[in-house]
Amino acid sequence: MIPYGKQHISQHDIDAVVDVLKSDRLTQGPKVPEFEQAIAQYCQAKFGVAVNSATSALHIACLALGVGQGDIVWTSPITFVASANCALYCGASIDFVDIDTDTGNISTLALAEKLKQAQINNALPKVLIPVHLAGQSCDMQAISELAQQYNIKIIEDASHAIGASYQHTPVGNCQFSEITVFSFHPVKIITSAEGGMATTNSPILAQKMQQLRSHGITAEQEHMTEVSHGPWYYQQIALGFNYRMTELQAALGLSQLSALDSFVEKRNQLAAFYDEAFTKLELSPLVQMPHSYSAYHLYIIKLPKPDKQKHKALVEQLREKNIFAQIHYIPVHMQPYYQQLGFNLGDFPNAESYYQQALSLPLYPDLTQEEQEYVISTVQSLI
Repeated sequence: MIPYGKQHISQHDIDAVVDVLKSDRLTQGPKVPEFEQAIAQYCQAKFGVAVNSATSALHIACLALGVGQGDIVWTSPITFVASANCALYCGASIDFVDIDTDTGNISTLALAEKLKQAQINNALPKVLIPVHLAGQSCDMQAISELAQQYNIKIIEDASHAIGASYQHTPVGNCQFSEITVFSFHPVKIITSAEGGMATTNSPILAQKMQQLRSHGITAEQEHMTEVSHGPWYYQQIALGFNYRMTELQAALGLSQLSALDSFVEKRNQLAAFYDEAFTKLELSPLVQMPHSYSAYHLYIIKLPKPDKQKHKALVEQLREKNIFAQIHYIPVHMQPYYQQLGFNLGDFPNAESYYQQALSLPLYPDLTQEEQEYVISTVQSLI
């Protein structure tokens, strides 16, 4: 089976993890801060906060921005459920902004219209979470300008987009957001097995997220309510969680980071080869905007028009031929849990139409030319 995505693990990666296994510290050692600093430097941000998953990063990012009971958070319906769940973890309400069907990202036109209506209804969100689908940045300058008009904070869900750039600067520099979140799951651009990272330029937000990832505990005198009792002393000053990243994960992530640019370059080359092959078919890849350089976590094509039966048949036939095609994503508002919250079919028509057309094909650095040509010829024959 040719998967839609998978990790590339080198001997250098293995050696890095083994070195930590042989060391004295498997957790809360020097590798996590080193990884945080390296990611922040790569992204041109001031701070990195490493955690055990991007979901954890989204959760503590919301909490650091004060999301709680009575607040509203907006995100895209075309994303993994974690982008919306993080608001619910905080006791907030969630809503969605429909997508631009060309890119799969949040539509700035839909966002502008929804914000106008929300202001009239006194239902503006506290936080907006745009999702950089498949590795391409949303139009963050336009989104930021809208958010500023209504005093809304932004968390970029860049789980797909480490190594991408927007307006010739790295995604994650937080020029147009308070916090950016990355995922290092094995199918992503680089991996730390499981793991995630939040970047920010705010020392206050960084400090809050650092506390929240480790039980809300501090051992720093400047954050304590009284003079330390001694070198053993710590205080819990917030209700936090155990979201820490291990030294093993950080070592793997650091090693992978050294290959990030080559991974992204190879993904773009593979995507370009797909684009050229599919130009004669009525299959449209996601449109790449001129302001963006995608990390190409996913290669998504769209069928000519929504058709449930043809869509299902194509996925099944590809899998029968050992090509693990996938759909990214089922619109979150169509999930049973979210329908219990009051969402219905028809709420976000662009997202629903996209769902019936989208198809993710194999894309990862180790995909061989022979395998890619097999995928292309198989899709062509089935279409």
